[in-house]
Amino acid sequence: MNMKIFSKIIAVSLLMLTIVSCTDKQPESSLPRSTPEAEGVSSQAILTFLDSAAANTRTEFHSFMFIRHGKVIAEGWWNPFAPELKHTLYSTSKSFTSTAIGFAISENKLSLDDKLISFFPEYLPDTVSENLSNVKIRDLLSMTTGQRRESPSAESEWVKAFLATSVENEPGTIYRYSSMATYMLSAIIQKVTGEKVIDYLTPRLFNPLAIEGADWETSPEGINTGGWGLRLKTEDLAKFGLLYLQEGEWNGKQILPASWVKEATSVKTYQNPELTETQRDSVNDSMQGYCYQFWRARNNSYMANGAFGQFVLIMPEKDAIVIFTAESNDMWGELDMVWKYLYPGIMDEPLPADANKIAELKNRLSSLSLPVPEKNSNEAISSLVSGKTIVLAENQRQIQSMSLQFNGDICLLNLKTGAADYVLNFAAGDWHFGETNMHGPSIFARSANNLNGLPPFKVAGAYTWNEKSLELTLKYIDAMHSQKFIFSFDDSNKVLIDIVDSNSRRSGSPSIEGTIQ
Repeated sequence: MNMKIFSKIIAVSLLMLTIVSCTDKQPESSLPRSTPEAEGVSSQAILTFLDSAAANTRTEFHSFMFIRHGKVIAEGWWNPFAPELKHTLYSTSKSFTSTAIGFAISENKLSLDDKLISFFPEYLPDTVSENLSNVKIRDLLSMTTGQRRESPSAESEWVKAFLATSVENEPGTIYRYSSMATYMLSAIIQKVTGEKVIDYLTPRLFNPLAIEGADWETSPEGINTGGWGLRLKTEDLAKFGLLYLQEGEWNGKQILPASWVKEATSVKTYQNPELTETQRDSVNDSMQGYCYQFWRARNNSYMANGAFGQFVLIMPEKDAIVIFTAESNDMWGELDMVWKYLYPGIMDEPLPADANKIAELKNRLSSLSLPVPEKNSNEAISSLVSGKTIVLAENQRQIQSMSLQFNGDICLLNLKTGAADYVLNFAAGDWHFGETNMHGPSIFARSANNLNGLPPFKVAGAYTWNEKSLELTLKYIDAMHSQKFIFSFDDSNKVLIDIVDSNSRRSGSPSIEGTIQ
């Protein structure tokens, strides 16, 4: 062989080895992309799904991602939500806590049959019932602790409160969903490893999958909440789902034991055990059975899911994953849309390329947007109130005063409480992006330490006038929910203010009376 050619071959081989080595140490941050037809999926099926999503009045979609054969074939974010933003996951967090338990078991730090009371002798009640003494890690994982009510998370000592809660049924026998049971799993991880769940998962899960910037709420005890509070980007969820779809393997390495993937995603208990399989199928995916902080779904699938429609739906028989983030009043309806529109479009073999459909789909996905409040004005009122202070009567939200400042198409709201001042900007006919330390709506708002310790929240604000009413819409775009501040003016110096939280769909408190000064 010519020595020059031989030398080039050696050089190229060394270069390839270097590339492989670098890839092994520095995994790609993004999943590979492909087209639907190349991976055996109909673009038209995805377009039909998007039509249905647009017509759905009960679900505000925030993001959507479709994975087939390990490649992203469709992805979209409804503006003002965006791919670089994290999103509150609520109970989708539970599947990550379960994964931490799987790692800990593989490292012989604990076992499924370890007793709960063995980890926290310092917090045990004076009398330990037989049922409490028999609660195992597997019971916490499968939501069968035997307790009939949640522990009061408004208290400061959550572990102690959980252990003090009566265990009325034999552990392992009756399903009852409990976010505090997952919190106890998080507390166990921290007890046996000396690390919060998020820190324990970082070198084992987040780093190998190139998941960056995750954050997780903590309890007053400094323990990650476990059952809720994790925030990740949409593609992070896709990677997590793909790890499970690949039975714990990532880039040719077994990151998570395949035995744990199988154990954690198989049915352990049924929400309504009296139902037949036919009856369960006729209801919705919520009746397919509970695993270890995962849920079974129809068509031999399983999922991580969270309140208001956060889903990582894994379909092993189709080698596919569908991810949603949303704010929904019909979260199971989201999955119905998958089975009705997306699932039938998944074929066993690649489909003929359809350039027109692919272009149409790309255009649709890139132009997704939530409705923006209509741009209009009321110069008479805005000029009258701009820059003036509105002093509020005593109210549940403990807001002392507000002021509005109009400058072109921007309305600035200054909101003062006894503890802090907040400045929020709203645009007319568009979203104004910013940050705030003000806590937005949360279903855990009454929990001690709720949202404390997280970085400033990303927000988008827009405003509109409705005759004599000014409506300010504030979306928490790295969370999920939104707030509306509705100012109703009359011909005097009085104003009524309603603050509506989207997670309640009604005013979070009675109208607040204000006086313009």
